[in-house]
Amino acid sequence: MADQKNPLEMLFHWEQVKPNQRYLIQPVEGQTRTYTFAQAADQVRRMAAALKAMNFEPGARIAISGRNTAHWLFADLAISMAGYVAVGLYPKQAESATKYILEHSETRLIFVGPMPDIGDFMRTLPKSIKTVSFPYPDVPQCDYAWDDLIAKHEPLREYKAPAHDALLTLIYTSGTTGNPKGVMITYGNMIFAAQGLMRYLPPQGQEVLFSYLPLAHAFERGAVELGSLYFGAEVHFLENIEKLAQELPKVAPTRFFGVPLVYGRIQAGVLKKLPQHKLDRLMSIPIVRGFIRKKILKGIGLHRTRYVFSGAAPLPIPLMDWFKKVLGFEILQGYGMTENSIYASANLPGQNRIGSVGKNFPDSGFKLSDEGEILYKSQAVMAGYYREPEKTKETFTADGYLRTGDKGRVDADGYLYITGRVKDIFKTLKGKYVAPAPIEGALSRNTDIDQLCFVGSGLKQPIMLVTLTPDARKKPREDVGKQLVADMELVNSTLEPHEEIAKIIVVGDTWTIDNGFMTPTMKVKRAEVEKRYADLLTKESENRNKIAWA
Repeated sequence: MADQKNPLEMLFHWEQVKPNQRYLIQPVEGQTRTYTFAQAADQVRRMAAALKAMNFEPGARIAISGRNTAHWLFADLAISMAGYVAVGLYPKQAESATKYILEHSETRLIFVGPMPDIGDFMRTLPKSIKTVSFPYPDVPQCDYAWDDLIAKHEPLREYKAPAHDALLTLIYTSGTTGNPKGVMITYGNMIFAAQGLMRYLPPQGQEVLFSYLPLAHAFERGAVELGSLYFGAEVHFLENIEKLAQELPKVAPTRFFGVPLVYGRIQAGVLKKLPQHKLDRLMSIPIVRGFIRKKILKGIGLHRTRYVFSGAAPLPIPLMDWFKKVLGFEILQGYGMTENSIYASANLPGQNRIGSVGKNFPDSGFKLSDEGEILYKSQAVMAGYYREPEKTKETFTADGYLRTGDKGRVDADGYLYITGRVKDIFKTLKGKYVAPAPIEGALSRNTDIDQLCFVGSGLKQPIMLVTLTPDARKKPREDVGKQLVADMELVNSTLEPHEEIAKIIVVGDTWTIDNGFMTPTMKVKRAEVEKRYADLLTKESENRNKIAWA
């Protein structure tokens, strides 16, 4: 059924098969708007007609902004139906990045959705780009209003699916270094990734999904947009990201997708109510363990969840072990990048090896270069970088493999392990190379740590910079420091001398997207951390104490 259908064709399939089933559930100021598959298709068809009436050239780029909403998906599908190319913008990103993406993509029109600091966003938009407002209370007046356009146009009925090599969307990388790059994803790329999703993780009954990670990112586009359209799933949106903990139990998704930071926050929330020593004692009593586990799962909203997935960044092994021991389920970690449609390898149910990112999918190929870089090839790999032929050429090997930029190793059973980013590996003043990712993952066993970054360029010995969780900031500094040093020494006992953590510096800042320390996909910007704390690192590298507070 879904073998060769693109996402839009899948919407039309459900429009015919189960028109009255709930599809998208959107909270708005305490009220709930519900859209069935038929109502969603009607919105898409009408907006597609409105877009075609604007007479842009075929393949024109149209941007979508704002936090995740039902209308984000409507707009994405309507752009496709009208024969144009969607460009997603993060609801929180630097003004310079927004301007660059709009200019680089030659965007002709932008859908404006609700987001923080929307006034600042509107002021960054070039006057030449027309705007369409989504129908939400906190969205300012635009050149066009969604509901007005919908009312003025009859649903577009004619649709011919584009060729597999036609451009479907531009997904701009979040840019940990330099300007974002526009990844060209074709219809064939997306269909191939969807086929794999159906093959390896097929739907089980009525699936319920929770959308809160940015839809501008390939991970959420695949997990929620593809998942909902190919599974016929119900999708719930979040009105305020700060209410994630309160809303998740109400939705109780059947599949949950998260990044490492989210799982760290879930763990911190559990331990805030039930400290680890009490939890250990309760879990050691067989007759009590099951009751406590069910209560915790229901409290965090994962009691109906069949699969729990992590992606976008390495998930620390101690965190995975904690979820398995305390909550009784394994987090399935996968590997992929925007350039291969987030489709490379994954741990699957019954085939999960903790610490790895699973085995390569049989319909794809990967190998390691002589330097250990992961090289990848499949029909999910991008057509290239938009308007960047030289960067595209640099990103592929002579025999057509994608250079991922990630270093890895493969065990005897074929499981892949990510050992770090090629560009993240640094050399200390001793002339020794250090891969920071595994060491960061090992120290993250300390639950007082919120974020961490291991640096060493220009230093005799590497130093770990950490931020603390809100709860840890309230604890006595002596207690927090003592445990940090103990965990550091435990990690150091497993490392080569040149890799050992010389000291931990606890910084008072909170690393966020807003202050430039993190990308919109919640990855720490290593180069930014090194730049901001350069003087502090130089000063502290001369002191022999094992911990410092800045």
